[in-house]
Amino acid sequence: MQTDSIVFHIFVIFTGSAILATGALYARQALLVGYIVVGILLGPSTLAFVEDISVINGISHIGIIFLLFLLGLNLQPQDLLHMLHKTTVVTVVSSLVFATLGFLIGYTFGFTLWDNLMIGASVMFSSTIIGLKLLPTTVLHHKHAGELMVSILLLQDLIAIVVLLVLQGWDKGNLPLVEIGLLTLKLPFLIGFALLFENFVLIKLIRRFDKIQEYIFLVTIGWCLGMAELAVLLKLSEEIGAFIGGVVLASSPISRFIAESLKPLRDFFLVIFFFSLGASLQLGILYKVLLPASVLAGIMLAIKPFTFKYLMVKLGEPTGLSLEIGFRLGQISEFSLLIAVVALNTQVISAQASYLIQAATIITFIISSYFIVFNYPTPIAVSDRLRRD
Repeated sequence: MQTDSIVFHIFVIFTGSAILATGALYARQALLVGYIVVGILLGPSTLAFVEDISVINGISHIGIIFLLFLLGLNLQPQDLLHMLHKTTVVTVVSSLVFATLGFLIGYTFGFTLWDNLMIGASVMFSSTIIGLKLLPTTVLHHKHAGELMVSILLLQDLIAIVVLLVLQGWDKGNLPLVEIGLLTLKLPFLIGFALLFENFVLIKLIRRFDKIQEYIFLVTIGWCLGMAELAVLLKLSEEIGAFIGGVVLASSPISRFIAESLKPLRDFFLVIFFFSLGASLQLGILYKVLLPASVLAGIMLAIKPFTFKYLMVKLGEPTGLSLEIGFRLGQISEFSLLIAVVALNTQVISAQASYLIQAATIITFIISSYFIVFNYPTPIAVSDRLRRD
């Protein structure tokens, strides 16, 4: 058997996940964490059934793209614009608070200045995957909570892109200040192109052949991935391109059908994403950063929900809704993992600081997922009372 083949990797991921998922359901535990545990057990640092996760990482990223596209399909553009002012205040203020805390925690454990700056930058963001994967689809259909969360996460993604641009420019010996400034021009261009193409080409094709479901399925996937690639050409993220592609289709009568037909495809790739997340954890060096990582993760898990709650209540949101959104956004982000890797590759930070960020991120993923699944409505809740799709 070729253990380096894609088929073998898919077999290991889904067979292992199915076995652990069965045990998790009998034990009334969250499936999401089970996928991460399978990755840890079968990844390179333990049993090594999957030795090279680079290909798996690339495949898993498609799940994130589809997830953002489907979220866009469920949100009206006017609703997002209505939320922009409020969520900008929440995102900017909370990011400054979290960055300061991350810097101080790194400083307390004796890391260098640049290590501390990157630790602070990495904890500013919340996980798009955890936050939105555990949000019921019904909440996204014209529900205020869904609009708030998606707006905050998208603004955080823009900040993360700026951080990554700075790191990539650092590797080339210059800070890309011009590129960062051009972001403000590239985003409106991408939105304008999407609106024009959807209005004059895409929607006409969909209306002409709407009875041929296979064609609608193909056109939708092509549109989603095409927008993602156009965003990359503009040096934005694939996620932002896919999300904009979904938003411009949201007003179409067929958007609900598209969203339902793409759900299985999204879930397929997201299982791979969570497996690769666990497989990428280097257990051999974990003990070196376990204490600072645990402290960083614990403080973020304790501070983030109540910071978001305080800011949203100040801006007029109900207390209960604000606290729920705070807990749903209470972890560190998958963008933080990317920042940690890029910063290490460009020699901006030490290996120990990079592993600290990665370990803290995964700890918050696990604990935050458990808390949300057992306390709030989610599609994968273990309780019938809380299960919402």
